[in-house]
Parts: sequence; structure tokens; C-alpha cells
Amino acid sequence: MENIFGNRLASARKMAGVSLQELSALLGDDGVTRQALNKYEQGKMKPESKILIALAKALKVKVDYFFTQPNYEIKLKEVEYRKFLTKISKPQQASIEEKAKAAFERYFELEDILREDLTPEYFDFSSVVKDFKTAELAAKELRKKWDLGYDAIPDVVEMLEDKGYKVIELDAPEGFDGLKAKVNNEPVIALNSNQNAVTDMVRKRFTALHELAHHALQFPEEMKEKEQEKLCHAFASAVLYPEDMARKELHKDRFHFYEQELVLLKERWGISISAIFSRAKQLGLISDYVYKKFNIGFRKRGYHKPGMEPGKYLSKEKPNRLERLIYLGLAKEVLSINEAAYFAGINSWELRKKMNRLV
Repeated sequence: MENIFGNRLASARKMAGVSLQELSALLGDDGVTRQALNKYEQGKMKPESKILIALAKALKVKVDYFFTQPNYEIKLKEVEYRKFLTKISKPQQASIEEKAKAAFERYFELEDILREDLTPEYFDFSSVVKDFKTAELAAKELRKKWDLGYDAIPDVVEMLEDKGYKVIELDAPEGFDGLKAKVNNEPVIALNSNQNAVTDMVRKRFTALHELAHHALQFPEEMKEKEQEKLCHAFASAVLYPEDMARKELHKDRFHFYEQELVLLKERWGISISAIFSRAKQLGLISDYVYKKFNIGFRKRGYHKPGMEPGKYLSKEKPNRLERLIYLGLAKEVLSINEAAYFAGINSWELRKKMNRLV
């Protein structure tokens, strides 16, 4: 027989980001040892009702979570994080991936129920990206293929959803920015829903495009991950701030850059001031000396710290396609309130509070 309870207990524990020993400590006076918890997960033992309630409380899930087999099970493949800036422990990584798996299982199942076929316009760059010049060409091709012209992108996440990418947000630690993966050979992206609390939207926009780069670009097999990350950064910057406009606005014939000018550029293009300077250096508009001098002054003012860089880009940058599908399911009466709440990942009473039928 399938070990539904054990598998679901392990899933809930991973989402909570705790080890067997830590879960045993959380249960406290209930006296459940690590060994007993291990046997629960392996299906060798079943807990009594008192322990079951204590487990649900400790792991912040409903009791029936342990006995509900997902109708649509998936595997996350080719998982990659925004490396060298993502600072998370192995338990935190396991928690993030388990949460992403659960969220995408609901997403794919809901699409299957509604039979919502969205014809994707995925971007794939055919050439191997081996340097900043090729990354620049990839960004230009994306803007051409998606008819973005030379304008600022109002909402990156909305754009990706319109092109068929499944994007979700996860309740994750501060050290996590985002990840990309494949589910059923479809590209998916997960972002940190808590990112807004420590910084403005420009980081989330940049992260979303960075993860797109991992989906869309090919790198030489021998290239180190750190170099790949730099080229993903370059691609994201070039998509946000097209070369022709950057050359026009950051032209060489100047002796100074003023903070307010850079704030205006940030608020127009939705790209951070630090990324603007990196872009200027890549395009040869400023020297290594000027770039180094900028970074020294930037850190001296404390602008490198989360949320401290001046200027705010006003954008939602929040995935909404899954939520729209949920309301569509309710409107078609294909979903009950309880089913819709399950797909939303919230309680039915929370969903009822958000519902306000007009017709």
C-alpha cells in the first residue's frame, strides 16, 4: 500500500524546514522521539490521534493534510537558484523546493480541470552565450521577438505570465531571491513573496529576468557557474535597459553623475542604480576607475543594504494568473469554495472574505 501519511508528513516537515530531531523538540511534552518520527515517515508506525493533532500544530498544517493524496503529482527538474546572492541553508532549500512543488502541483491540476490552454511564446536563444556581447544580442532578440521596442517594461512578472511562463511566489527566507525549474518540460519560476518587505520592486524584476535567462540561454559546457551568473545578470540588465537608450542617457561626455538623475532613471526603467552603473561599465560608457569610485561611494552611503538605495519603482510585480484561474473556476461553477481555497493555498473563510460577486 502507498505510504500516504508518511509521505505527507515528510512533505510537511520539509516545508517547515525542520529535521526529525527538531520536530521531536517542537513536540515537547508529547514525547515523540526522532526514531518514532522516522518510523512514521517510513510507514512502519502510525501515531495516535493526540500525536496527530500535535504534529499538525507543530508543522502548521491541517490534520487532513496528512491523509490527502495530491491528484496531480509532479517533479521539479533542472532546479537552479540565483546563485552567489542566494544565502540559504540546506533545510531552507529543501523547504523552498517542497513548497514550490506543492504550489505547482495545484497550478497544473487547476489548469487541467479548466482545460485552459495558453499558447506559450517561450524565448529560446539559439546561439551559445559565451560573453557579454552575446548576452546583449540575446536581450535584443527577446525585445524584438516580444515586440517590446525601446520602452520600459511596466511589469516583468505580468509579461512573463502573458508569454506562458508559470510564475509563483513563495513564503521564503530573506536569503532567497528566486529559482527556475521545469515541470512536465514547461519552464516555471518561483520568487520570494517576502522580498517586498526588505527592498523595492527592482530586485524582483531583475530576479525574474535572471531566472528567465537560465531558461532561455545556453552556455559553454566548460563555463563556470559564477561566469554564467554574470552573463544572466548582463542579460537581465540589457532587457530592462536597452542599449540604445542607455547610450543616449548615460553618454560619455560628462564629468559627473548626480544622485537625483540616477533616481529618475531607476524610476523610469525599473532597474537599480547599481545595475545602471554595471550596465554603463559593460557598454564602455564609464571606466573601471569611475565604476570603482561609484561602488566605494555607494557602499559608504549604505545604499548597498536592502531597501536603502534611493528611489522607488512603482509596479505590482506579483503573479496573478493562478488567482484569475481560480475565480474563473468559481464563475464557471467548476470549483466549489473549498476546492478553490485549496488551489489558492488558503482557508475557505479567507477566500470568502476576498469574494465580492458583482453579477
